[in-house]
Amino acid sequence: MNDTATWIRRFFPSDEAAVQLICLPHAGGSAPFYRPVAQALSPQIEVLAVQYPGRQDRRREPMLETIEDLADGVAAAVREAVDRPFALFGHSMGATLAFEVARRLESNGSDPLRIFASGRRAPSTHRDEQVHQRDDDGVIAELRTLSGTDQRVFGDEELLRMVLPAIRNDYRAAETYTCAPDVRVKAPITALTGESDPKASHEEVEAWRGHTEGAFDLRTYPGGHFYLMEHSADVLRVIGERLGAPSAALR
Repeated sequence: MNDTATWIRRFFPSDEAAVQLICLPHAGGSAPFYRPVAQALSPQIEVLAVQYPGRQDRRREPMLETIEDLADGVAAAVREAVDRPFALFGHSMGATLAFEVARRLESNGSDPLRIFASGRRAPSTHRDEQVHQRDDDGVIAELRTLSGTDQRVFGDEELLRMVLPAIRNDYRAAETYTCAPDVRVKAPITALTGESDPKASHEEVEAWRGHTEGAFDLRTYPGGHFYLMEHSADVLRVIGERLGAPSAALR
């Protein structure tokens, strides 16, 4: 497996797709989280899901401890993988990472069509969060409040202990990340959020507006941090419309 294939997973390759969508997982997440998205958007939009080091088939690789280091790795892989116009979609930590990846790609002349920032406050907003410094039970308690982890994981002690290091690492990366309020990308930004998300207030999500030189729009849904699991059809519709493939989500 070459380096690009290590980072990028194509669950439903589509040569006929006019657009590619790079999907970046949340803290502790992995590429298969986006398999249903890839299936729903194919063949009009080809999804390239990112697999971070330190989990699943990359579990023996050293984890990258900062958003900046992750962004360097993802950007390098994306530059090699994309062969047509592309956009970025990130949920939670993945949204912050999408922003940093876009910065790197734009500096190298590879401009994303759009960033979809889901379930995450704007890069310049800061909270003093220290989940990564909690003991294992504290991290598990945090995961339970967000309702995004398969409940079967909590019932499997061996599996839970196996995934905790990656989760803690990702929380460290997200919680230690900082960004100045005047840092912008050229790509337009579509922010998506749950109205009762404990990790991102409406004002914090609205602040994404200040991080783009392009257009900005905000979509709010009923629900919490993983609102998109209940509203996947509408989220897919928004993606299809913004990328000029409105029929993609109807499959």
